Amino acid sequence: MSALVAEAVSKNFGGVQALSNVSFTVEPGERHLIIGPNGAGKTTMFNMLSGAFPVSSGRVTLFGQDITNLSANARARLGLARTFQITNLFPRLSVMENIVLALQAQSKSAFSMFSRIRADRDLFARAGTLLDEWGLSEIADHAAREISYGQQRQVDLILAMAGKPKVLLLDEPTAGLSAAEVVRVVGMVHSLPQDMTILMIEHDMDVAFDLADKITVMHQGGVIAEGTTEEIRHHPKVTEIYLGAD
Repeated sequence: MSALVAEAVSKNFGGVQALSNVSFTVEPGERHLIIGPNGAGKTTMFNMLSGAFPVSSGRVTLFGQDITNLSANARARLGLARTFQITNLFPRLSVMENIVLALQAQSKSAFSMFSRIRADRDLFARAGTLLDEWGLSEIADHAAREISYGQQRQVDLILAMAGKPKVLLLDEPTAGLSAAEVVRVVGMVHSLPQDMTILMIEHDMDVAFDLADKITVMHQGGVIAEGTTEEIRHHPKVTEIYLGAD
């Protein structure tokens, strides 16, 4: 059974068609990359998959279950998590507090007051373990707004993983990062559990070719190619439109 399937998904904004009959399949445990030039419809597609926007037509399934009309929260409860192009942290809270809130959202105390979870040693212990695992324990007590953008992206990834999702959508996790920060984030993605399915938008071709089992190429709201890294490297249409052929 496939992990995530988009079947002829289209999206219209008024009289403008942003996506037209986009279809692709992501298999369990696969690292599937979506690439394409600006305006190709990649983030719009993510918004359809995550439930942020309703589809105009088409169908989305998660492990065989039709989730086309489910809310983003309902999809999250089924194991679908997502990061965003812009960091999604509470800037005045510490890194530790941001992670604890993400863990709390997955727990039975999700609707209790934040002041009460100060007493919940288990949540803080789990947050501390996550920070230790990813080498970020030294920034645990720093306000999110005080850490570097690259560190914010890394914390975003930890937040997305807090609920141990089955499928993780990564929306350009290396955008705006320095070369050293890109290496760090790519290393984190490589270190994710092999049974976790990853669908990722990426603008950096080197990163895409490094991470991908399969690549889907989008252009002007549609899919123009799909295949392995070698197939995409040598695809004439991709070379012409995306890789800058003469």
